[in-house]
Amino acid sequence: MWLINSSIGRKVVMSVTGVALILFLTFHGCMNIVALFSGKAYNMICEMLGANWYAIVATLGLAALAVIHIVFAFILTAQNLTARGKSRYDVATTVKSGKVEWASKNMLVLGIIILGGLLLHLWNFWYNMMFAEIIGAMPAISPTDGFGWIKVTFSNPVFVVLYVIWLVAIWFHLSHGFWSAMQTLGVSGKIWLKRWMCIGNIYVSVLMLGFLAVVLCFAFGCAPSLNCADADCCQQAMDCCKEAAECCK
Repeated sequence: MWLINSSIGRKVVMSVTGVALILFLTFHGCMNIVALFSGKAYNMICEMLGANWYAIVATLGLAALAVIHIVFAFILTAQNLTARGKSRYDVATTVKSGKVEWASKNMLVLGIIILGGLLLHLWNFWYNMMFAEIIGAMPAISPTDGFGWIKVTFSNPVFVVLYVIWLVAIWFHLSHGFWSAMQTLGVSGKIWLKRWMCIGNIYVSVLMLGFLAVVLCFAFGCAPSLNCADADCCQQAMDCCKEAAECCK
C-alpha cells in the first residue's frame, strides 16, 4: 500500500493525522478557556466528556491518531537521516534557498519533548479523571472536577515550568508542521506557501497563547473560584489576562 510503503505516502499520513490533531488541540484549547471564566461551566463540560461511551471511543480514536503520527514521524526521520544525513525535510529547502528552518532541523527533538509533555499531561489529567472514573476509583479530587485538577496541577511550580516548555515546543513543532502539511497535501503553490506560513504562525500562536493563559492564570492564583458569580468570574479572568500580559513583557 503506497500510504505505508512510499515516502510520499508516509508524509500524507503524517499530514492528515497532524491536521486532525491540530483540530483536536483547537477544541481542547477552547474548552480550557472556559475554565478562566467559570469553574462550574468547565466542570459541566468535563462531566459531559467523562467516561461516557462516546468520549471513550473518541479518546481511543485520538490515541490512534497520535500513535500513527508518532510512529510515522520516527520512520520518516530515520529514512531522511539515512538518505541525506542531517537534511531532514526537502520542503524546507524550497523556502529559504537551502537555508533550513531551526524547527525543521529539530523536529525529532521537538517531537520527543512533546511526547514527554503528553505523557505528563495524561498522568496529571487523563489518569486522574477519565481512567479513574472508568475503574471507579475515588482520588482526593473527584474525577469530574477538572477545575480542581487544574488548580492542583498548576499550584506546583515544577509542573508550570514543564508545561510552559511543552507549549513552546508544540508552538515550534506546529509552526513548521502546519504549512508543511498544506504543501504535502497539495493545497499550496508558490503563491500560497508564504500565505500558509503566515496563517499557520498566527493560528498556532493564538492557540498556544490560549493554553499558556490557562497555565499562567492558575499558576499566579488569579483564576476564578469554582462558585463565583459569572460576572465576578469574567472580571477576575480579565484581570488575570492583564497580569499575565504584563508578566510576559
